[in-house]
Amino acid sequence: MGPILLNHMGNEEDEYIKEQVQVNNPNLDTMEEDILYHFSLSTKTHNLPEMFGDIKFVCVGGSANRMKAFAQFIHQELKLPGNPGDVKDICEGTDRYCMYKVGPVLSISHGMGVPSISIMLHELIKLLHHAQCRDVVLFRLGTSGGVGLAPGTVVITEKAVDYSFRPQFEQVVLGKVITRNTELDEGVANELLQCSSELQTFPTVIGNTMCTHDFYEGQGRLDGALCSFSQEEKLEYLRKAYEAGVRNIEMESTVFAAMCRVCGLKGIIFLTKQTLYDGKTF
Repeated sequence: MGPILLNHMGNEEDEYIKEQVQVNNPNLDTMEEDILYHFSLSTKTHNLPEMFGDIKFVCVGGSANRMKAFAQFIHQELKLPGNPGDVKDICEGTDRYCMYKVGPVLSISHGMGVPSISIMLHELIKLLHHAQCRDVVLFRLGTSGGVGLAPGTVVITEKAVDYSFRPQFEQVVLGKVITRNTELDEGVANELLQCSSELQTFPTVIGNTMCTHDFYEGQGRLDGALCSFSQEEKLEYLRKAYEAGVRNIEMESTVFAAMCRVCGLKGIIFLTKQTLYDGKTF
């Protein structure tokens, strides 16, 4: 991750068109104050352009402790002054999410599942908009259950797909289903793959990521409080997923991809594989 951040910082003028982060809600223009409740920030109480206007990269992950450790790691990689251990949680006024700013990089936790990351993304995108940020790239980092891959493999997501392997996210709004596309930025994905091949530190593939509604039944686990399927049914479903290009399973990718796409943000999902499904079963 460090090399790609450094690479983009060095080629900012050549590589990107200067586009400000956009929101897709005209109601925000009529509001005297926009309160980002779950970040404990506001357009009236905080100077968001001054605090966040230089942000170029946002890295999000489920665990608060992990995202603090990531911020400390990036602090070292970018060779910034000061002690990495002194990074400050900007959202310390709330216990919902954590947020750390390290130079042009923002590191934020999003919790688990679509509802939790969705709340965070709404307020994050508004934050970037109010701060007048430009050319921002969003990365989702984390762990996932691999499908037919060796343990330790990193999956760069090409498309986030639903339970039927469709590249779409369905959002119910006022009783109606709105369907949004979930294809991610191909250019950044290929650049990450190139960085990985040059570093040769871990196996990396590009594939589809399936998003489920829960950790147990939705991901085919046999050890939850409920289980309505057999081992054979599980393996048959996973074979179909593999044939559809799915290489890993998690719980946030579709809404992440959909919201990035609607708001014109470059988004990428970069996940490591835990030993969940043995590739030999395929």
